[in-house]
Amino acid sequence: MISFTSTPSISFGGHATDVGLSNLSNNFLYASAVVLALAMLSFALDLAGHPGRVARAEEREAQLASGSGAAAAADGSGHTTVLERTAQAEGAIPPEKRQWAGIGMSLSWLGWLLLTACVVFRAASVGRPPLGNMYEFAIVGAFFVMTAFLVWSLKSDIRSLGIFVVGPTLLTEMLAALVFYTAASELMPSLKNYWLTIHVTVAILSVAFFTISFSTTILYFVQKWREDIHDTKYTFMDAVPGSEVLDRTTYGLLIIAFPLWTFTLIAGAIWAQKAWGHYWSWDPKEVWTLVIWVVYAAYLHARATAGWSGKKAAYLSLAGFGCVLFNFCVVNVFIVGMHSYSGM
Repeated sequence: MISFTSTPSISFGGHATDVGLSNLSNNFLYASAVVLALAMLSFALDLAGHPGRVARAEEREAQLASGSGAAAAADGSGHTTVLERTAQAEGAIPPEKRQWAGIGMSLSWLGWLLLTACVVFRAASVGRPPLGNMYEFAIVGAFFVMTAFLVWSLKSDIRSLGIFVVGPTLLTEMLAALVFYTAASELMPSLKNYWLTIHVTVAILSVAFFTISFSTTILYFVQKWREDIHDTKYTFMDAVPGSEVLDRTTYGLLIIAFPLWTFTLIAGAIWAQKAWGHYWSWDPKEVWTLVIWVVYAAYLHARATAGWSGKKAAYLSLAGFGCVLFNFCVVNVFIVGMHSYSGM
């Protein structure tokens, strides 16, 4: 039996960091990564099976149509029976169950639960919200991406997008474990403020929506290319929504993300005034937060006023996420400033 009463701890400035809980959090992260990798495989098998499902559905519809005609000829009435007409009105035959997609969603929920445990035990190990360094940003960001995807799945059938959302989440978990990992520790003095929870949580939530919109943008380009060349080779991608639907989906996601990022920018300025005595200092992190805001503002403005859609809007979306990645992976790690809290 495991007892947490005798777990070793390290004291940082009067606060004891629980090493046992931190290790448990790490183990939950590894378990979540394994489960999400299996979810990706399941979603991939579901996509691979799409052409076969379509062929079987067409075959069953043809069989039903020929059976209805034979029945009509047999009774001499020239009409189909009530049962047959009902079946035709309902789309001939119910759609085939997507077993691998169902397994993928179940594994996604399990991976999310394990990731939730990772975040909770990390917070318990340090006695604060896990928002103090790159590793903690990454695991909380992965948690928000999966949360948004799973909540969305309760309202719409988005199983065909599963591999394209779970994939980036798994990559983030791997980067967190192998590259960004920072041992549980006390916060820097300038971070000990309630604005940490408000400002950083909203920032990570908005980045979660930016990440999903990046996936739908990439898929938009793929589907648009297939539509332009009248692709008949990669038919497994027919399971994914068409380019117009993906374009509107990206727009909807960014409509949610942009106000959150706007709040992040404003909250950061308020926190800076409390911590350093001024709202703006042109620190690299502040500058790139503003650059991201400007790019996504241009995207939304172009769609609302100039009627941009399709490829032109998609290029702006990609530019915005490129700035997000630069801000997270380059500014945080390599550029020294007042926001150098990566822990690396």
